[in-house]
Amino acid sequence: MIYDFRFESHKLKPSVPDSAAQLQRIYLAGFELQTFDRFPKCVGAVRDGCIALLVPTPQGLQMMGTPGWRMGEAIGVLVERDGRQVFQAKQEVVEATADRLETLRRFRIELQELLAA
Repeated sequence: MIYDFRFESHKLKPSVPDSAAQLQRIYLAGFELQTFDRFPKCVGAVRDGCIALLVPTPQGLQMMGTPGWRMGEAIGVLVERDGRQVFQAKQEVVEATADRLETLRRFRIELQELLAA
Protein backbone atom coordinates (compact mmCIF):
# COMPACT_ATOMS: atom_id res chain seq x y z
CA MET A 1 0.00 0.00 0.00
CA ILE A 2 1.31 3.45 -0.91
CA TYR A 3 0.73 6.23 1.59
CA ASP A 4 0.44 9.91 0.78
CA PHE A 5 1.85 11.65 3.85
CA ARG A 6 0.87 15.23 4.47
CA PHE A 7 2.11 17.49 7.22
CA GLU A 8 -0.56 18.67 9.60
CA SER A 9 0.31 20.29 12.90
CA HIS A 10 3.85 18.90 12.58
CA LYS A 11 2.56 15.31 12.51
CA LEU A 12 2.68 12.82 9.65
CA LYS A 13 -0.76 11.50 8.73
CA PRO A 14 -1.61 9.16 5.85
CA SER A 15 -4.12 10.63 3.41
CA VAL A 16 -7.45 8.79 3.54
CA PRO A 17 -9.87 8.97 0.60
CA ASP A 18 -12.79 11.33 1.22
CA SER A 19 -16.08 9.46 0.72
CA ALA A 20 -17.83 12.56 -0.66
CA ALA A 21 -15.05 13.08 -3.21
CA GLN A 22 -15.21 9.40 -4.18
CA LEU A 23 -18.99 9.62 -4.71
CA GLN A 24 -18.57 12.77 -6.79
CA ARG A 25 -15.98 11.08 -9.06
CA ILE A 26 -18.25 8.05 -9.47
CA TYR A 27 -21.28 10.23 -10.28
CA LEU A 28 -19.35 12.37 -12.77
CA ALA A 29 -18.15 9.18 -14.51
CA GLY A 30 -21.78 8.36 -15.35
CA PHE A 31 -22.76 6.03 -12.53
CA GLU A 32 -26.18 6.41 -10.91
CA LEU A 33 -26.05 6.46 -7.10
CA GLN A 34 -28.91 4.84 -5.17
CA THR A 35 -29.78 3.94 -1.61
CA PHE A 36 -31.63 0.80 -0.58
CA ASP A 37 -33.80 0.15 2.48
CA ARG A 38 -32.34 -3.35 2.76
CA PHE A 39 -28.78 -1.98 2.93
CA PRO A 40 -29.01 1.27 4.94
CA LYS A 41 -25.24 1.72 5.34
CA CYS A 42 -24.47 1.20 1.65
CA VAL A 43 -24.73 3.24 -1.53
CA GLY A 44 -25.42 1.47 -4.79
CA ALA A 45 -23.41 2.39 -7.90
CA VAL A 46 -25.41 1.46 -11.01
CA ARG A 47 -24.56 1.68 -14.71
CA ASP A 48 -25.27 -0.32 -17.87
CA GLY A 49 -27.29 -2.93 -15.97
CA CYS A 50 -24.53 -3.56 -13.42
CA ILE A 51 -24.62 -2.75 -9.72
CA ALA A 52 -22.15 -2.68 -6.83
CA LEU A 53 -22.74 -1.84 -3.20
CA LEU A 54 -20.30 0.63 -1.68
CA VAL A 55 -19.73 0.68 2.06
CA PRO A 56 -17.88 3.31 4.10
CA THR A 57 -14.68 2.10 5.78
CA PRO A 58 -11.83 3.88 7.57
CA GLN A 59 -10.00 3.68 4.20
CA GLY A 60 -12.86 5.37 2.30
CA LEU A 61 -15.62 3.73 0.27
CA GLN A 62 -15.03 0.15 -0.81
CA MET A 63 -17.07 -2.40 -2.74
CA MET A 64 -18.98 -4.79 -0.54
CA GLY A 65 -18.83 -8.20 -2.13
CA THR A 66 -18.74 -8.64 -5.88
CA PRO A 67 -20.62 -6.46 -8.39
CA GLY A 68 -23.52 -8.15 -10.13
CA TRP A 69 -26.35 -7.65 -12.58
CA ARG A 70 -29.24 -5.37 -11.58
CA MET A 71 -32.44 -7.41 -11.39
CA GLY A 72 -35.21 -5.15 -10.11
CA GLU A 73 -34.35 -4.28 -6.51
CA ALA A 74 -31.96 -7.25 -6.26
CA ILE A 75 -28.40 -7.99 -7.28
CA GLY A 76 -28.05 -10.98 -9.58
CA VAL A 77 -24.89 -12.85 -8.66
CA LEU A 78 -22.91 -14.76 -11.26
CA VAL A 79 -23.35 -18.51 -10.78
CA GLU A 80 -23.12 -21.66 -12.85
CA ARG A 81 -26.41 -23.47 -13.41
CA ASP A 82 -26.83 -26.56 -15.57
CA GLY A 83 -23.36 -26.04 -17.04
CA ARG A 84 -23.88 -22.41 -18.07
CA GLN A 85 -23.23 -19.07 -16.43
CA VAL A 86 -26.23 -17.04 -15.29
CA PHE A 87 -27.01 -14.11 -13.02
CA GLN A 88 -29.38 -15.23 -10.29
CA ALA A 89 -31.37 -13.32 -7.66
CA LYS A 90 -33.57 -15.70 -5.66
CA GLN A 91 -35.67 -17.51 -8.29
CA GLU A 92 -35.07 -14.99 -11.09
CA VAL A 93 -32.39 -15.94 -13.62
CA VAL A 94 -30.83 -13.89 -16.43
CA GLU A 95 -28.45 -15.37 -19.01
CA ALA A 96 -24.82 -14.27 -18.52
CA THR A 97 -24.10 -13.52 -22.17
CA ALA A 98 -20.62 -12.62 -23.39
CA ASP A 99 -21.75 -8.99 -23.73
CA ARG A 100 -23.10 -8.88 -20.16
CA LEU A 101 -19.94 -10.47 -18.77
CA GLU A 102 -17.77 -7.93 -20.61
CA THR A 103 -19.98 -5.06 -19.42
CA LEU A 104 -19.65 -6.30 -15.83
CA ARG A 105 -15.87 -6.68 -16.18
CA ARG A 106 -15.49 -3.08 -17.44
CA PHE A 107 -17.89 -1.82 -14.74
CA ARG A 108 -15.86 -3.46 -11.96
CA ILE A 109 -12.51 -2.21 -13.27
CA GLU A 110 -13.68 1.37 -13.75
CA LEU A 111 -15.36 1.49 -10.34
CA GLN A 112 -12.22 0.11 -8.66
CA GLU A 113 -10.12 2.78 -10.40
CA LEU A 114 -12.50 5.56 -9.33
CA LEU A 115 -12.49 4.37 -5.72
CA ALA A 116 -8.69 4.26 -5.66
CA ALA A 117 -8.14 7.67 -7.32
